[in-house]
Amino acid sequence: MMTLEELQEAIRKLSPDELRVFREWFWKFDGQIWDKQLEEDIEAGRLDKFAEEAIRDRIEGRCTDL
Repeated sequence: MMTLEELQEAIRKLSPDELRVFREWFWKFDGQIWDKQLEEDIEAGRLDKFAEEAIRDRIEGRCTDL
């Protein structure tokens, strides 16, 4: 497996087209990881307090319509 430094150096050596493809791939890859973490947080109830606060703020008139 490559070290972080080796990976960084390999990325620096990419052509502009290769860098564009890598960037697109990494954007999707990173988004999938973020989505998975969000789903895990929702299932574990770690976001419940924020949802409850938002609902309470809405009921109490502390929100504006978009």
